[in-house]
Order: sequence, then C-alpha cells, then structure tokens
Amino acid sequence: MVMQDGGTVDVRPGPDPRRAAPEHSGAYLATGLCLTLYAAVLGAWTVFGITQGDGSTWDFVEGLFNPGASPTTQILGPYEWAFTAAFLVIAVLMLAQRRVARSAALLSGFVLLALSLREGVGLLHAAYRHQYTNDPLGSWALATRGLGVVVALVVLFSMFPATERREDAPPPAAGPDAQWRRLSRICGVLFVVMALAELGWAVRDMTATGTDTGRYLRGVVDGSVLGALDLAASAEFTTAGSVLVLLILGVLALRGRREVRGALLVFAALELYMTVRTVVWLTVSDFFNRSFETTEGALSMATTAYGLAAMTSVVVLATGRGFGPYDGRRPEGIRAAAVGREGWL
Repeated sequence: MVMQDGGTVDVRPGPDPRRAAPEHSGAYLATGLCLTLYAAVLGAWTVFGITQGDGSTWDFVEGLFNPGASPTTQILGPYEWAFTAAFLVIAVLMLAQRRVARSAALLSGFVLLALSLREGVGLLHAAYRHQYTNDPLGSWALATRGLGVVVALVVLFSMFPATERREDAPPPAAGPDAQWRRLSRICGVLFVVMALAELGWAVRDMTATGTDTGRYLRGVVDGSVLGALDLAASAEFTTAGSVLVLLILGVLALRGRREVRGALLVFAALELYMTVRTVVWLTVSDFFNRSFETTEGALSMATTAYGLAAMTSVVVLATGRGFGPYDGRRPEGIRAAAVGREGWL
C-alpha cells in the first residue's frame, strides 16, 4: 500500500497471469496425474517392445530418428513416442498450474478420445474382437485402450470448464496484445499452409496408388480395417488427424485466440519431430541426390524443407514471451496510472 493524498493505492503484485486461477487447481492436478499415468503406460509398452525385440536399446534410440535403423517392428510407432514425451511435458506444466498447458491438454484429450472411438468402431466387428481374445497381449492392449477413454474424458471434462476470467476493458490497439495477435496469425498461416500441403500429398498418394477412397476413409475411423491388432496408429489415422489438427489450430491462431498457444507449441514440436525423421530417412536412403530428377521429387523436397522451417518457426514463436498471456493489469500499470492522475505517489 502507498499513501496518496489521504488515500491508498494498492501496488502489491497481482496474481501471476501465467498460473491458473486457484479454483481450477483441482482440475489441473487431476489432468496432470492422468496424463502422467497414461504416459507411464505407453512407456511400459515401449520398454516391453525393446526387451522383446532383437535389437538393443541403442538400436531403439537410433530408431527414434532413423526410420530404417530399428531391426524389428516396435509395438508403438513414432507418433506414440512423440505423444508420450508430450504427455509428460504437459503433465509437468499441469502440476505446476501453468495456464499455457490447458489447450495442449485439451488437444491430448481429443486425440485420445478419437483413438478410443476408432477402436470402439473396430470392436463392433466380431473378427476383430476375436483378435483381442486370441492374442496373448490382447487383454493388456484392451486395458490400455480403456484407460485411454478414461483419461480422455477426465482431461476434457476437467479442462473445458477451467476457463480464466477476462477483463471487461477492450484490448489496446498496440502493445503486448497487438504483438501476440500478430505472432498468432503468423503461426496460423504456417499451420494452414502445412495442412494444405499434407492434404495435397495425401490425395496424390491415393490417386497414384489407386487406393479406394471409401476404404481409406474407413481406415481413419475403423480400427479393424488393417486386419491386425496394433497399438500403433495407422497411416490413414495419423495423416487425416494431422491435417485436421493443423487446420483447426491454424484457424484458431488466425483468429488471434491466445489460449491456443500451448496446443500450437505441442503439435508443432510433434510435426517437427516427424519431419526430422523424414529428413534423416531421405539422407540415409540417398534421396537427396536424386530428388531433383523429377518434378515430384523437387516438390517433395520443397514440402519437407517448408515443414522443417515452418514448424521450427512456430515452436520459436510460441515459446517466446511475445506470445505469452497478458491478463490483468500489472503493478507498473497501476503506478503509471496514479502518476498520470496526481503526478506523484
């Protein structure tokens, strides 16, 4: 408190705008614990795959970035490895009550729910259900899917109501608000262009290989299409899911939604990881030396280069201070307002 002309002005630091409101602490705690549990289960499957495979731990580590390095097929795929790391990071931020993790947690919840619904559609087929019965790991795989449903529902029902109070005053035309809106729109453009590029390549691959469109779309929503029990997500699901998430987050970022920052950061990091794997594979397969022999090869290289640059840019921009939350007035603003009214404190 500071005396001013017989009155007082409160210049004590207000609540940290980067932390969740106290009334949401329980939701953040529940979400963090659930994501930690699911990440631990995925980690257990990963360790089991390493011990059951013919390769060593170093082969697995090399296979994280080199698709051709692992001598045997792992139980989980690169998307599951990436989301395991993402779940742990989000869980830590959730337990630390960081608001930036809210949209990332919601993204995780939607992904888990989509995977669970896809598996539920597959279980409607008797032949696919029998695979769970006949496979020695079927009960464990089914338990993992069931845990995914529970975690997804807890995350979504906990995080959706955990919205923060907004100031009634309109945002200023310049300053931090204008800065994060500008950065958000840049990230939105990069995401939308990446989504269109991935969609274009998906359509090209379908037409070039003569893939039936109906079967491809069914593979997105039906876990039984592959005809085998597999915890790793199918190529159809990951491709369609990636395009959809890029478009949705891109549009939200273009609209200047500041709360989407965490989701942008997590998914850009995931896409960057997958792009790095692609670059490593192109290097070891000597595709770089032959890429410009055809128009298609040149376009593929251009898309890969754009993905590497765009996702790196989004990670850098979303991590920076300019994209951070700016809710509530800071003590400096109160001090400046008081000086403007009276000329002294």
